[in-house]
Amino acid sequence: MQTSQNKKKFISLYVILMLVLVCVTAGCSKQEGQAQSSPVSGGNSSHTLVIGAYSVAKDAVGELLPKFQAEWKAKTGQTINFQESYEASGTQARAIVGGFEADVALLAMESDIDKLVKAKLVTTDWKQTPNAGMITRSIVVLGTRAGNPKGIKDFQDLTKPGVKVLYPNPKTSGGAQWDINAIYGAGLKLSEEREGQKDPAAAKAFLEEVHQNVESLDKSGRSSMAAFEYGVGDVIVTYENELLARIAKGVKYDIVVPKNTILIENPAVVVDKYADKHGNRELAEAFIAYLRTPGAQRIFAKHGFRSVDPDVFAETKASFPTPAGLFDINYLGGWDEVRKTLYSKRGVWYQVLAGL
Repeated sequence: MQTSQNKKKFISLYVILMLVLVCVTAGCSKQEGQAQSSPVSGGNSSHTLVIGAYSVAKDAVGELLPKFQAEWKAKTGQTINFQESYEASGTQARAIVGGFEADVALLAMESDIDKLVKAKLVTTDWKQTPNAGMITRSIVVLGTRAGNPKGIKDFQDLTKPGVKVLYPNPKTSGGAQWDINAIYGAGLKLSEEREGQKDPAAAKAFLEEVHQNVESLDKSGRSSMAAFEYGVGDVIVTYENELLARIAKGVKYDIVVPKNTILIENPAVVVDKYADKHGNRELAEAFIAYLRTPGAQRIFAKHGFRSVDPDVFAETKASFPTPAGLFDINYLGGWDEVRKTLYSKRGVWYQVLAGL
């Protein structure tokens, strides 16, 4: 009996020693395991930055990542990797709330960041940063086929019979909410010009007229642009930067800047809960700070975004005309008011959608 027990102990000790030997030979140290770990939820190493961004930012961010990677390597000696996700802004925000552990979120609008705040993933003071947390700007414009065959000059022309309009679905797309805000706000501006004061009923009627000509509601701004390039529709309501980027790649479009349109502002934040969990706080903050540097802002401008850096915007101003009636979200009462007025269950947008 004693001999049998000793034999079992010997076998167990032998197995343990062999496992240790294999681990040493294969290089199974904790540090190397972290460096090679997959950047999925719960498995991030301190050298992997997880980015959740809205779809329209994909091309610009794709150019910026290797530049930041090189700067970080030169500064710290560390090699960093990226896990990237690009979705419609509302979809991306919901994914992060639902458990996609992004260290950094680049979203289309402030109200999508508010979803992260409500879920206690981002602290309430996120706007206490340069430019109130914004990293890029744009405006809502109209894109037409080359030569502008329908003679589109402003939002009013989108109400004409036979004009087929594209914009994405504001339920999933932050870009679409900017589009709807721009059209509704243009309706308010027109009512002010006629009546001397804002008329919400007239603005709703104007939005209804435009929406009657909408051919499809796509998931995201990028999906809407893809449909337009495929040949769907006569006019697309979209970000100025989307059209500029496509034109720079040789696609033949005309850009129509409406007289009354909205200033788009796009935020970026550290997703505090996940960045802290992954040990990526310093890296995430450094990345967002990098996005505000003149060099990064010039790359954003190259991709059609209006810079938040005053000097870079001055350099590129000739490419970005300022329409006479440009307004921002505060003209509509701010995001809280917009959510209540336009996008609540009984809001203007859902009334328009339901034909009420």
